[in-house]
Amino acid sequence: MVQNGTKSPILKKITSFCCERPITAVSAYILIVSAIFLIFPALDIWVSSFFYNGEGSFPVSKDPFWRSVRYFGIYIFQWVAGLAVLVLLIKLALPKLKALMDLRHPIFVLSTLILGPGIIVNLLFKNQWGRPRPRQTDIFGGDLPFIGVWQPTNTCDSNCSFVSGEGSASIWLLTLVFIAPKPLRAPLAAAIGTLVLVLSANRVAFGGHYFSDTLLSWGITMLVILAVYQYLYQRTPTWAQPDNLETSFTKAGNWLSTKISTTTCWCAKGVKSFVRKFK
Repeated sequence: MVQNGTKSPILKKITSFCCERPITAVSAYILIVSAIFLIFPALDIWVSSFFYNGEGSFPVSKDPFWRSVRYFGIYIFQWVAGLAVLVLLIKLALPKLKALMDLRHPIFVLSTLILGPGIIVNLLFKNQWGRPRPRQTDIFGGDLPFIGVWQPTNTCDSNCSFVSGEGSASIWLLTLVFIAPKPLRAPLAAAIGTLVLVLSANRVAFGGHYFSDTLLSWGITMLVILAVYQYLYQRTPTWAQPDNLETSFTKAGNWLSTKISTTTCWCAKGVKSFVRKFK
């Protein structure tokens, strides 16, 4: 009874802190994870060794089921991004109709995808940091040396291990929780959280990423999500006010409709003129 009484207030304080200062909490998470793997770099090797067969390969990477799971995740990323684009395109194509939802929602989803998994993770880290993937190292059947976390190197040329792109994309799916109706947030968070764990663990089991690559990709991407959410929803600039966005997309849709109509008429006249020459 005493133990439960002492643990409950601590857990409540941690939960309260994370809710009140999410950006600070995620920053602390990144620092703590980084410190652990900087102090104990062999932890990455130890985790990856569970999936290595000792004969130069990671068996899970050749399993048809787990390969399908990986591509299932990629399809989900594409579908979510595609639906966000579709919402914006429908508003542009039918400017007189009210948007299907608050237009900040698709902008939030797409901007975090571009900034997080796109620019920061893939362009900045994966293409510049140079950490070899586990399967590329001499520990696990490759010919490159093991490089610890947060150690920039030119050992790997591009699309390297640090940090996990699919780990980043999977945690990005949590943007849907931020914009979902309140009654759906808890079950949606549970479903996406499970998917995040499966897809991210799958990459570690494939020998494609170290454990630290995955954990840090979560933190970095979540930091981007929280920053953009705060900008769009909590400190909403004038241009992103729902009514202003609705008006802006209506005007853009009307302008686009006019241009398309004008261009179509011009092309039709050109075709008719061309056809008359052969009469």
